[in-house]
Amino acid sequence: MEKEKLTVDQVLSMDLPNIILYAAPVMISLVIIEWIISFRQNKDFYDGKDTIAATVIGLVNVGISAAIKIATFGIILFFYNLVPWSIPHTWWAYVLCLIWIDFWRYWAHRVAHENRFWWATHVTHHNSTKYNWSVSFRLGWTQHIKIIFFIPVALAGFNPVVFFICHQIEVLYQFWIHTEYIRKLPRPIEYIFTTPSHHRVHHAKNAKYLDKNYGSTFIFWDRIFGTFQPEEEQAEYGITTPVNSYNPVYLCFHEWIDIVKDIRNSKSIKEAYAMAFTRPSKLEERKNAFKDAVKNSRERKLSSINE
Repeated sequence: MEKEKLTVDQVLSMDLPNIILYAAPVMISLVIIEWIISFRQNKDFYDGKDTIAATVIGLVNVGISAAIKIATFGIILFFYNLVPWSIPHTWWAYVLCLIWIDFWRYWAHRVAHENRFWWATHVTHHNSTKYNWSVSFRLGWTQHIKIIFFIPVALAGFNPVVFFICHQIEVLYQFWIHTEYIRKLPRPIEYIFTTPSHHRVHHAKNAKYLDKNYGSTFIFWDRIFGTFQPEEEQAEYGITTPVNSYNPVYLCFHEWIDIVKDIRNSKSIKEAYAMAFTRPSKLEERKNAFKDAVKNSRERKLSSINE
């Protein structure tokens, strides 16, 4: 029996539940509660300007998501309709889809840390020096292009409804792991799921913590692919080159601006390519290598002229 192809209008008419929208009042309330508790305990977990910036970034993101909703649905539907098979819309399909989405979220997240172009879509989430529930709102406005990483989920044959609900659950899961107040959890939980302890490591700029713990909902991907790091020392948050700004627009685009500047200042196509796609943690090393190469080239030319 041939699979029935779906259209964007059909999916939109299904009135999919907006889980994140329903959860928003709860999340905002928890942020306020955590903020008050940290203030009363004299903990330096919050900064007023930083939290306002995070909230503005989050609200604009909600608007962007709504504006491109049809385009996002269209991409997923196109690839779902492209394959002749489908996975039945059953309860276990949600379980499988959640795991399959999480697998691709791991790789999307990892690429976003190991490739400067994709890092520019993600750096907003890391450029705060604080770690609290409001940080979960800090999602770059260009991060929506990462939809291409989830095409394999559609190609697997998961019903688009299942995909969008599971994806919302994955995004919502990220909220609770951004806190200092929840420490280590029982070992079975810590071994399977991403916890606040794991994610504190991920947000840290400590040398031993860089580029670790990419897992979204499940931490076992990091254990499998060799990127797991347990929490051992207190994390120091932020990025290695501080932004020193609370401007939401700049927080979302400063890395793109730097990429353009570095490409313009490049002396060769090879250097320009490296400035756009080098691993961020190796960027300064690459810049210095190109500077040394240019310097050595000039010295050789001067030497040959003198001879």
